Amino acid sequence: MSFDNKVVIITGAGSGIGLETARAFVAQGAKVVLNGRNPEKLEKAAHDIDPAGDAVTTFVGDIGEVVTAANVVALAIEKFGGVDILINNAGIFAPKAFLDHSEEDFDAYARIILKGSFFAAQAAARAMRVRGGGVIVNTGSMWASQAIGATPSSAYSATKAGVHALTRNLAIELADDRIRVNSVAPAVVETPVYETFMSAEQVRDVLPTFNSLHPLGRNGQPKDVVSAILFLASDQASWITGAILPVDGGVTAGRQAA
Repeated sequence: MSFDNKVVIITGAGSGIGLETARAFVAQGAKVVLNGRNPEKLEKAAHDIDPAGDAVTTFVGDIGEVVTAANVVALAIEKFGGVDILINNAGIFAPKAFLDHSEEDFDAYARIILKGSFFAAQAAARAMRVRGGGVIVNTGSMWASQAIGATPSSAYSATKAGVHALTRNLAIELADDRIRVNSVAPAVVETPVYETFMSAEQVRDVLPTFNSLHPLGRNGQPKDVVSAILFLASDQASWITGAILPVDGGVTAGRQAA
């Protein structure tokens, strides 16, 4: 699998799945634009992946703001000559009971996850047309299709379900432009997102209890999802569009006997 001379934009690239996806693309010859809201994280990520600075550049900005998407694409064109691949990965996650959700909670999920994916895809697709095609891979979620009582996530789930619907719609609308659009749908993946609402000690104690949720017996790691993202972005998936690919250790397949 090679991405030589491909230009990739990754949102939510400062840590977790986004960071490891960027690392994998650069290792396969791509040029990458990292987007996120935390400048320190982005700069550290860029330096760790590409100390020389030849293959990676960063754009700090909230992808929930439409202007950010336009500016990230403009940077990719200015720095690397265009856009071939967009990985819509930015998101937030913090389980909260439905009756406790505020308007601000809902708006944050909708703005970052759904609005951010929508307008990043729009800006990238315009640039991809100039290149004669491209690929968009969205980070969806198992929670878009299944509710888990231990992690009440109504607003998160609703917006991720919107990302799945967006994936199918864009796959049809952009097919004539030779732009493929797919999503990965992970279950529990051990990333720093859990440290945004739990202490390090809680993460250490709580995350292992979710191993048994997955029929394959373990939580996911970023590399599990990265492998699926790179496949969908590659020419090996050239006849796949509109797909929601479960990367979930078997959770959505069903339940094992107790």
